[in-house]
Amino acid sequence: MKKLSIQAPAAVVMVRPRWFSPNPATAADNTFQEGAVSTSPAALSKAAYDEVTLAAERLAEAGIVVHLFEDETDQTPDSVFPNNWFSTHSGGHVAIYPMFSPSRRKERRADIIEMLKQDYRVQDVIDYSGLENDGVYLEGTGAMVLDHLARVAYAARSNRTGEVALERFCTHFNFEPMIFEAVDRRKVPIYHTNVLMCIGTEFAMAGLETIANEKRRDEIAERLQETGRSLIPLTTEQIENFAGNAIELHGGEGPVLALSTRALNALTPAQIAVLERAATILPLHVPTIELAGGSVRCMLAGVHLARRPQAIVQQ
Repeated sequence: MKKLSIQAPAAVVMVRPRWFSPNPATAADNTFQEGAVSTSPAALSKAAYDEVTLAAERLAEAGIVVHLFEDETDQTPDSVFPNNWFSTHSGGHVAIYPMFSPSRRKERRADIIEMLKQDYRVQDVIDYSGLENDGVYLEGTGAMVLDHLARVAYAARSNRTGEVALERFCTHFNFEPMIFEAVDRRKVPIYHTNVLMCIGTEFAMAGLETIANEKRRDEIAERLQETGRSLIPLTTEQIENFAGNAIELHGGEGPVLALSTRALNALTPAQIAVLERAATILPLHVPTIELAGGSVRCMLAGVHLARRPQAIVQQ
């Protein structure tokens, strides 16, 4: 079995919604989000609930610790994507982030932070959410894709990724910021970096063709390969099918790459072969969740903290 990598957390936080719908308040700048959905609200919510339930079960079967929280309200349509409002970091650090859409700010939950403090060694919680009052935003590990090995924070500039907050995060957490422009086929800025990039221990996937500036594109490709990773370029079409929205985790038998079935189907056999040399691929079926413009990576908030002895894991 491969040893635990600081890039791949062995535990995740998930939120299971009782009420789910693509959020009209976030549709303007999230071109991955579906517009009109014909399914009834009740059926949509039931399907999303079931998808999260099955995904959590499959992750647990793979040996990943899943902290599953319930969302009983109808006020937080995007609560299934907790990685946007908080992140955790080795050394016992937690960050809470400023969210662009007011509708998403209600997703922040004290009970999740308290669970982390009880079950893991948390030294401090740095809360950036007050930056919302100044119109400054940074939506967690959606806005940033973090290379924990090389200490680089990759960030595509958008409404949800501001340089001021990025610089502040990087100063506090000892990352080098690499901000760049990335656009979709309609030349609209890609709303979150984690839909176009996934960094594992031995591989990286990146939608390099979305980066118009050739010099910056080459710089990013070079940095991703500096640690000896295999670089897998993703096409715009693959990005649109959430191929970049994946996360490496550490399961019971070693590295696991969690991604959606739609994402896996978008990859070529050659790309899959490279990934399978580095991790066991774990496809999760989340088509209803993907209507909201995010996929598996967005659903999983990785826990990069040390467990307390005999911690009681909340399931």
